Amino acid sequence: MATSTRAARTPRPAGTLSAWEGMARQYDYWLTVLKRTWRGGLVSSFLTPLLYVVAMGVLLGGFIEGDPDRLEGATSYLAFVVPGLVASHAMTIAVSESTYPVMGAIKWHKTFYAQLATPLAVRDLVNAFIAFVMFRVAASCAVFMLVLAPFGVFATWWGPVLAWLAQLLVGFAFATLVFAYSARLRSEEGFGLLFRLGVIPLTLFSGAFFPIGNLGPVLEWLARLTPLWHGVSLSRMLCVGQVDWALAALHVVVLAVLTVVGWLLAVHNLDKRLEM
Repeated sequence: MATSTRAARTPRPAGTLSAWEGMARQYDYWLTVLKRTWRGGLVSSFLTPLLYVVAMGVLLGGFIEGDPDRLEGATSYLAFVVPGLVASHAMTIAVSESTYPVMGAIKWHKTFYAQLATPLAVRDLVNAFIAFVMFRVAASCAVFMLVLAPFGVFATWWGPVLAWLAQLLVGFAFATLVFAYSARLRSEEGFGLLFRLGVIPLTLFSGAFFPIGNLGPVLEWLARLTPLWHGVSLSRMLCVGQVDWALAALHVVVLAVLTVVGWLLAVHNLDKRLEM
């Protein structure tokens, strides 16, 4: 009995496949998932955010004076709110796709167990899953930015392109960190806590809707410590053409470090979970 227990706890080998080969072997599976689920994501990924921008940026924004000194360089409230909303949208998709689907693959459908019975390693499962989530994030944010281009909210042609890359970095950071969180949960009740105490406060108080300077000194610095603020600030400065390159570099470093930490935790937590 003791021997079998020790054997069960022996770390799995990394596998003989390269990281790219491990992801490529799951291409047909994730393509099938996309074909079966893309219709359900149309409203949440495209229509709802667009209506939100029209309501908040166009209608409500018409009552707000476009003062660049108060709106972080934006000449209108629409130009101010759009980059923040898209960055927030990237976070929301990444979190949503890395919660229940991860638990489903472990607890309900046991997809990860089936995949692990092949030459794939835990690392390959995480990489392919994150790649699929990032495809969703990239497509949604790209369509979002293209639809908003005729509204005249972008100061340069290159700003939205770099802002889109910043939004992908936001997606990577949240997808990896939330995957790590989901891989250790025993019950889906923990997701309610994540959304209520994590996603909603971050969306409201990370500078997407108003400058964080309006929060007061203490809450402003707390907002600066959040991952989403770094993504919102980076996305906005690129879109409005007022780039502080030193601050932009800090944003990139913070989000990149969080992505690496999240990936390492995701692989470690999933490996431990699948051993049990």
